[in-house]
Amino acid sequence: MSRAEATAFLRQAPVFSLCGVLEDGQPVLRTLHGVVVDDLLCFHSSPKGEKTSLLGRPVVASAEEEVARIPSWFLDPERACPATTLYRSVQVHGELREVADPSQKARALQALMEKLQPGGGYVPITAADPRYAAQVKGLLVAGVSLERLDGKAKLAQNRSPRERTRLAQELWRRGAPGDARAIELLRAANPSLELPPFLAAPAGFSVHPWLPASRVEEAVELLAGEYWNDVFTRDELERAHLGATAWVGATDGQGRLVATARAIADGAKHAWVYDVAVAAPARRGGLGQAVMRLLLDHPAVRGCRRVLLGTRDAQSLYARFGFVPRAAAPPRPYPTTEMVLIR
Repeated sequence: MSRAEATAFLRQAPVFSLCGVLEDGQPVLRTLHGVVVDDLLCFHSSPKGEKTSLLGRPVVASAEEEVARIPSWFLDPERACPATTLYRSVQVHGELREVADPSQKARALQALMEKLQPGGGYVPITAADPRYAAQVKGLLVAGVSLERLDGKAKLAQNRSPRERTRLAQELWRRGAPGDARAIELLRAANPSLELPPFLAAPAGFSVHPWLPASRVEEAVELLAGEYWNDVFTRDELERAHLGATAWVGATDGQGRLVATARAIADGAKHAWVYDVAVAAPARRGGLGQAVMRLLLDHPAVRGCRRVLLGTRDAQSLYARFGFVPRAAAPPRPYPTTEMVLIR
């Protein structure tokens, strides 16, 4: 990874491991909550205890993430050797130092609260606030400088172009939780990846089987003013996308989100398609069809027997995929009444 990528990974890591050797030669390994503040990886602790014995000594801090497990048969029908794991990891080497400045300690503790309790619900921590002065003074805050920061992403860079494409295809076919995201990470790490058929898109655009939460505002902006969202707030639209079972989209050559679609699905009986939108300049070139094709083939949706949606004026688009008006669907052998609870 680049330094910026490694730092970003460390910032979002839920925990990290701290390893060192005590003066008597005994090793210490602890899992801790940490934050990056002022180019330091910081944690807090009681001023007494085993971790404090590492102050002034060399330590290694590490964080890692398993992206996807790759079974051998993804690449070879017989040999076990290709079995592997895609992962990302970061290590920091340095001397563990106490953070003594009260303001810096308070910033570290506040950053930790923001990470673990992002919804707020407390008065922000400052060194000058009498509500926190005793805690800021009494707690130990220690940190390791990010000067020696190493990040590694094993995302099939060592594989042949054919094998990378095969991995993307097999991840999509398997469709385990996290596999759509793994495809995006694999693709980002291998810009020259020969795209498998399910990622086909019109020239100048790219389709994405998974979108990060950081793109939700762009999706909401695409949907702003659409007639079917007349009673929903932007906050509700954001939460709807973040809670979707499947959320796909498309970007243009500048990396801007220009199409979005999402679904709620149970994987077997029903899926409901919502919020399909394409930016006006990107319409009438087949991008809407590419995004819908990707959504309907999403692992969470493809196994559903019935897929439902509502539209006022895009019947011709959805008819291409086999959608018909409900009145034209085979009737059930018993009467039913559709009911709705409006809150």
